[in-house]
Amino acid sequence: MQSMLTKFESKSSRAKGIAFHPKRPWILVSLHSSTIQLWDYRMGTLIDRFEEHDGPVRGVDFHRTQPLFVSGGDDYKIKVWSYQTRRCLFTLNGHLDYVRTVFFHHELPWIVSSSDDQTIRIWNWQNRQLICTMTGHNHYTMCAQFHPKEDLIVSASLDQSVRVWDISGLRKKHSAPTAMTFEDQMARQNQQQADMFGNTDAVVKFVLEGHDRGVNWVSFHPTLPLIISAGDDRNVKLWRMSETKAWEVDTCRGHFQNVSACLFHPHQDLILSVGEDKTIRVWDLNKRTSVQSFKRENDRFWVIAAHPEINLFAAGHDNGVMVFKLERERPAYAIHQSQLFFVTKEKHIRMYDFTKGAESLSMVSLKKVGAPWVPPRTLSYNPAERAVLITSPADGGIYELIHLPKEPAGAVEPTDSKRGAGNSAVFVARNRFAVFTASTQTIDIKDLSNASTKSFKAPVPINEIYYGGVGQLLLCAPGAVILFDIQQRKTVAELPVAGVKYVVWSNDGLHAALLSKHNVTIVTKNLEQVSTLHETIRIKSATWDDAGVLLYSTLNHIKYTLLNGDNGIIRTLEETVYLTRVKGRTVSCLDRQAKPRNITIDPTEYRFKLALINKNYSEMLQIIKNSNLVGQSIISYLQKKGYPEIALQFVQDPATKFELALECGNLEVAVEMAKELDRAKLWTRLSEEALKQGNHQVVEMCYQKLRSFDKLSFLYLVTGDTDKLNRMAKIAAHRGDFTAQLTNSIYLGNIEQRIELLKELDLYPLAYVAAKAHGLTEECEAILEASGMTEEDMHIPDFGAPAQIAQPLVPTYEANLPLRTRTQTVFEKVLLGEVEGLSLEDNAAAANGLDAEEQAGANGLGDLEGEEEEEGGWDMGDDDLDLPEQADDFVNVGGDISGSSEPDLWARNSPLAADHVAAGSFDTAMQLLNRQIAAVNFEPLKPRFLEIYQASRTYIQASVGLPPLVNYVRRTVEETDPRRVLPIIPQDLEYIKTVELRKGFAAMKSNHLDECVQIFRGILHTLMLMAVSDQSEVEEAQRIISTATEYVLASSMELERRRLEEEDSESNVKRILELAAYFTKPTLERPHRQITLMNAMRLAVKYKNFNHASHFADRVLANSNAGPNAQKAQTIKSRCARSPTNTVDIDYDQHAEFDVCAASFTPIYAGQPFVQDPFTGAKYHPQYRGEICRISQVTEIGAPASGLRLVSS
Repeated sequence: MQSMLTKFESKSSRAKGIAFHPKRPWILVSLHSSTIQLWDYRMGTLIDRFEEHDGPVRGVDFHRTQPLFVSGGDDYKIKVWSYQTRRCLFTLNGHLDYVRTVFFHHELPWIVSSSDDQTIRIWNWQNRQLICTMTGHNHYTMCAQFHPKEDLIVSASLDQSVRVWDISGLRKKHSAPTAMTFEDQMARQNQQQADMFGNTDAVVKFVLEGHDRGVNWVSFHPTLPLIISAGDDRNVKLWRMSETKAWEVDTCRGHFQNVSACLFHPHQDLILSVGEDKTIRVWDLNKRTSVQSFKRENDRFWVIAAHPEINLFAAGHDNGVMVFKLERERPAYAIHQSQLFFVTKEKHIRMYDFTKGAESLSMVSLKKVGAPWVPPRTLSYNPAERAVLITSPADGGIYELIHLPKEPAGAVEPTDSKRGAGNSAVFVARNRFAVFTASTQTIDIKDLSNASTKSFKAPVPINEIYYGGVGQLLLCAPGAVILFDIQQRKTVAELPVAGVKYVVWSNDGLHAALLSKHNVTIVTKNLEQVSTLHETIRIKSATWDDAGVLLYSTLNHIKYTLLNGDNGIIRTLEETVYLTRVKGRTVSCLDRQAKPRNITIDPTEYRFKLALINKNYSEMLQIIKNSNLVGQSIISYLQKKGYPEIALQFVQDPATKFELALECGNLEVAVEMAKELDRAKLWTRLSEEALKQGNHQVVEMCYQKLRSFDKLSFLYLVTGDTDKLNRMAKIAAHRGDFTAQLTNSIYLGNIEQRIELLKELDLYPLAYVAAKAHGLTEECEAILEASGMTEEDMHIPDFGAPAQIAQPLVPTYEANLPLRTRTQTVFEKVLLGEVEGLSLEDNAAAANGLDAEEQAGANGLGDLEGEEEEEGGWDMGDDDLDLPEQADDFVNVGGDISGSSEPDLWARNSPLAADHVAAGSFDTAMQLLNRQIAAVNFEPLKPRFLEIYQASRTYIQASVGLPPLVNYVRRTVEETDPRRVLPIIPQDLEYIKTVELRKGFAAMKSNHLDECVQIFRGILHTLMLMAVSDQSEVEEAQRIISTATEYVLASSMELERRRLEEEDSESNVKRILELAAYFTKPTLERPHRQITLMNAMRLAVKYKNFNHASHFADRVLANSNAGPNAQKAQTIKSRCARSPTNTVDIDYDQHAEFDVCAASFTPIYAGQPFVQDPFTGAKYHPQYRGEICRISQVTEIGAPASGLRLVSS
């Protein structure tokens, strides 16, 4: 028999009493130190402590249905507690010595207690009264328990006897009054003669004598008329009783110290006992022989308890308590396609058909494989031979190879079986299986006749072997998992994962889940780690969804995890199950009774997350449209993943919706929510966000709601809305706000109104100065007359023409002028119906069938508008292209700011070329670029230099005849340390991703390749002079550089091919076909890659290179197997299969990996020498070293460089 499985251990003083809660994973432990502990044995946490007893607490018990437990201790007291209120409800006093045990009745409101005062007492815990005292023992009564069904009590005493008491009279006496016959009334009156001690309620039925010393424990069998007792004579005695007599059946001998406690196994024919010899012993109830023992080094055992519902036991010892199982409850099973083969509790092999939902008859009986109570551990199925491999821990580990009958005919003994010694056995091929023997650390490869064909030692000490793919094994060592090749006898891969207990392969065999006690590790078939997660509760089983989602079960939950590590809860479980398969909304599983079950789940959450990761917008729309996926978890998940615009679709709470709308910059939703909530704080935040976006119409509404008149006036000034500015002046006059009136008159340039206002305020000198400055002579005389002053009284300095308020060059109040780029995500466009084929109104019930990795894009830089099957401007049947030339933009910036200290600070504070350009130090910027990326031709960078220089400065007109004041624009706006101030750099990374990249993709799609080259080359030039904030943005910039390089290379090759095609020379056919083939090599977005493949396939067919055409057709189908392009590729493939030859021999090896030289557009095969551009990474043949890079047109090919720096610190 295998070792016991310890599930929980606590460290404390001596444990004297134990009780399991019947439903919750709780255990009560009463200690010799007077404390009662309440533990959660699943989580391993202490829930509570109860400390009102004075001295050791020897007995404790949970009530079956009420939130109560009872305890008894050496203070002679019995206490009833509520674990809900965490306090003692009342105390029962009456015992005159230590209370040894206390137990609740299974039905009646009674408690039975045994005590060193030699009595057994029954208490009614509802009315808190003693209802019966049973005397008869003449020494300490060590234990007393109710019978689980009958009106009996059994007691044990140090007087060496066991007594059985009949309490049926007590039940009748305390039951509800009913109509009684004359005979019942007479019988009740005559009951007083039942007991010579005057006890008329409980009488001794049997006295069992057989122990040579005191008896410590006694217990009833749950269903049979059996009693088990344990004594200081080191024996465990089994007793049988009938209606009239009781007798000793047998004695279990083996303990070599006092036996403290014993009990019957609730579900099997076993007896468990514990003793002061520091052992737990398991006995066969039928043979009365010891079948297993478990020994602790230093701790004597004092008590043992069994869980009333599940297969759990607990034993208390000198230093705490341990919860354990005798055997694994996980059924042995294997799955093949839609069939589940499993071993029942009766040790029969059965088959369950998932599609039919039907369970077959028993196929084979395994009664002879190990002892009856030792279940098989694993089952491995071989569909080719219809054979199973069974392993069992019996006899130190055995395996049995059994051929299943074609038709199940009941539990028959196998006729043709092969058996051997081994701890683990799995099929590794159609006619081979591997057997691992732990004692020798040997792995034997055997054929179906059980003959060894190969034998070898494990490379490291291991615990288990699992199937690892055809001809391979997964070896589970204590701290690692090893992928081992059987044929070559070598380690293929190794992954440090501790304590792996089970391996579950995905349906496609590409991934496996390694399950340990608290961890799930997902790996590829080559043992490369994909993700890992940790659970606090033990993990029991796992199975894979068809979509590649792992569902796993813990003791009380079914959960899921995606390949990227995102996980969540699907549903709770009432009892532990072992998952076998998931299909749609149904999870198939086996329970602990080895019964097949189907559980309905809601897969919406993990399917939505999977669709989100794969950018499967049609499925996401369908889920949003039809499901009730709501809650803070999904909202926080979407926020965490950077999809607040999608989270908006699930939110109903206005405050949360407002926050999300601001986060994703959706002003329309934010305005709606602000109107609904109408709080000043929200209007303030909305105005700030709208101002950032340049939406001054929303800003105006916010200021109106906030009644911010001064801000409104300034807004109307900068937008040029003079009508509303006049209205603000009238409002200020109506409010009597003189400051606002003066401000508005200045904004409007209305000198007459200003003078009238100053006169109204009796500020005649100021009014006079204003009139004099503007040349209003008559007004000056009127002011002097009204004030009673003369011109000599006024001392006015000389001044020139009065300054005027600058007016907007272009009135912008009629429409918003965006100041910050905010592009809509693809999902927002889908919601608005702007993406063809996808909208919320469409009934897009099914997923779009696109491959997850491919749809996300090769580099994940951006999403493409439209559908993949649209070629845009690409005409696959007509090669004449009209590509417009794009004019160069040139910005002429005047002005000089020499002498300013701020640019000097910029240049000193940063090693970035962009910051030196902003500082006006073009020479040092070019030197930095030369050192970092070997830039030598700076002419293409001139527009970028001037753009950065211009954007970092603003100019304010001061006085007439004087140069303007220069204001330097910083990106570190909150920085006060002059050593850290840095300039603003226009066109940030977000702008490039959301605007420029999309322009480039659109140009590629619309077949404007000249424009495409120009856009992507411009992106490269922009990124040469760029500043980002952290390392993640540096990596993002590197990916964009790689993408831009690939697109420039691809477009350049295609333009060269078209140039050759225009020459219309037969000598160019070979080169045309080569360039078309090389056009498919750069890493482009999937729809664009499809265009290159269709182009190459078309040209190969045109020039009768059918072998290459078939190859390109295969790649088209691998890229996408649905749609018009796929149908066209399928047709071409079938036609080319008839004549798989090439008319023109070209330099293109479809089976070899190669790069394309960006100068000569010829292959650079693996192993050939090459040089690289230090900035773009483009590869060239060695003869191009020292020339200008054809991709960037700025850097020198093959020159040494330190690498582009984009972070200043």
